[in-house]
Amino acid sequence: MIPMQPLSIRLEFTSTFEMITFVEVVGGHVSREIGLDEDQTHWVSVAIRECVINAIKHGNQHDTAKRVFVEFATIDAPRAMTIRVRDEGRGFDPEEVADPLAPENLLKGSGRGIFLIRNFMDDVRLQRLPDGGMEISMMKRATAASDAPGAERH
Repeated sequence: MIPMQPLSIRLEFTSTFEMITFVEVVGGHVSREIGLDEDQTHWVSVAIRECVINAIKHGNQHDTAKRVFVEFATIDAPRAMTIRVRDEGRGFDPEEVADPLAPENLLKGSGRGIFLIRNFMDDVRLQRLPDGGMEISMMKRATAASDAPGAERH
């Protein structure tokens, strides 16, 4: 693979859903930049969408005086992207999030965001920030075609 120039993009916006599509477009650009295929780019987009929705809805409680911060960065070796999403809300304990696969939660209309994010990304870390708010850091590694599941080995 050809070495990649590091890329860093920072976004800051008010807690309104109108920005979600823009953030997804930026995420799609960065995903393609590191070599993710169409399916991988889609799943990264879903993870980004869930993070931003959570930051606006649960973190900032739709308070337009509070902001959401999103940072995209690329890494060359291994070729990967990192995404950090931060809100200015009260924060929560990630250990207290209900298991969406538990029988009592299967029919609930919400509560699957963090579960989906953890399944679509290679590394996910949630932390309550000392000055308030939550930050989720995610990483998605690009896999060479020969490393992809089901790829033929020679």
